[in-house]
Amino acid sequence: MGRWDSGPGWITEVDPRRAATLSHQQCRLVVTAGSDRGSQCTLRDRRIRVGAGARADLVLSDVRVSGLHFELVVGPSGCVLRDLGSRNGTFVGRTRIVEAVIADGATIRVGETTLQFEILDQTVTTSLAAANQFGRLLGRSPVMRECFARLQQLAGVDTTVLIRGETGTGKDLAAEALHSESLRSERPFAILDCSAISPNLVESELFGHEQGAFTGATTARAGVFERGNGGTVFLDEIGEMPLELQPKLLRMLESRRVRRIGGDRELDVDVRIVAATNRDLSLQVERGLFREDLYYRLAVIEVVMPPLRDRPEDLALLVEHMLGARGRPMSLEAETLALLGQYDWPGNVRELRNVVERAAILDEGPASISVPQRGRASPSPSPADVDLEVPFKVAKRALVDDFERHYVGALLDAHAGNISACARAAGVDRMVIHKIAERHGLRKRR
Repeated sequence: MGRWDSGPGWITEVDPRRAATLSHQQCRLVVTAGSDRGSQCTLRDRRIRVGAGARADLVLSDVRVSGLHFELVVGPSGCVLRDLGSRNGTFVGRTRIVEAVIADGATIRVGETTLQFEILDQTVTTSLAAANQFGRLLGRSPVMRECFARLQQLAGVDTTVLIRGETGTGKDLAAEALHSESLRSERPFAILDCSAISPNLVESELFGHEQGAFTGATTARAGVFERGNGGTVFLDEIGEMPLELQPKLLRMLESRRVRRIGGDRELDVDVRIVAATNRDLSLQVERGLFREDLYYRLAVIEVVMPPLRDRPEDLALLVEHMLGARGRPMSLEAETLALLGQYDWPGNVRELRNVVERAAILDEGPASISVPQRGRASPSPSPADVDLEVPFKVAKRALVDDFERHYVGALLDAHAGNISACARAAGVDRMVIHKIAERHGLRKRR
């Protein structure tokens, strides 16, 4: 029996006599101090969310706790504690945590409430797909094979699916595979990228329009639901859907009827809905940026695409596939793989593809495939590096400028200079990225 252990309580077992499985130890949170003392929650689907809102798995009555305050996620590196943009912060001991791996017995403080994290003796096991591929998605790592097994299960039903994941993780390929492996595979696969169209054209793209319905409507046009009738409609980057149009989309999802702009009759449509987003829609709901009823209508079942940093075992497979697709089949040296594995790949597989293609276009060997210099944090200055002759504000500005250059430079590299895509990945307004890029002359070098 083979055994892979990549973090505390996270084990994959491969036995030729039975299907491979992914197991993790069961975990729970127990409130040890505060108004909810004694309350507890056992981890479900490898994630617990804590907050004062109804969407939390563990709901606290503490008025100093945000609606969705923090989450715990079990993954290859262990159990990760992540603050969800709370008002008053999440603390382990006296340290305020943005994101960190925590150990058994850790004490977490939020508002006036204290919780203890416990790893239990029981384990939770899920099955892994036998193949290293699903559709055009590739991966031999346990997290990807678990994802493949879930997608394969969902391909055989018509349930609405919400695919979540960072930019570049392959959400579009997952949606494509759900369609191609379904009973609707011979029918249309219609795509609407909600981030790539002007807000005043979204309604027309969704529902279509009749000739003369508005200025510029010189011909009638079918919307995405008509074009996908009988097949699958993929709503990419659904988190970018304008708030004012969300009730109309919800109405269509419930009635399965559409009316073109300027039209006087409703059309019945039969479609399977798959949506994708790089945003956390439950947090968007909490902040009033996404309708709660639409979120629940879309998130009947969620699939999370793992980031590349959580599956370093797939680097060799991906790079060799990319090189082979360019007519240069070859294997990577251990040193090259080790170097690639040290990088976090903020742009995920899309960024990796850019690096591989650059090396291939320049006719360099696989040993030349190297980690981008941008995107790696600059080392923190040691006390010896601090120049006390420099005023505090000047020294601080220099550090911030250096961080901005590295961070936004890496974003621009990963997203081919697309400001909107960079902003979505960073979770900020596009003007923030635009101003930083202009300030440091980053766009002029492209």
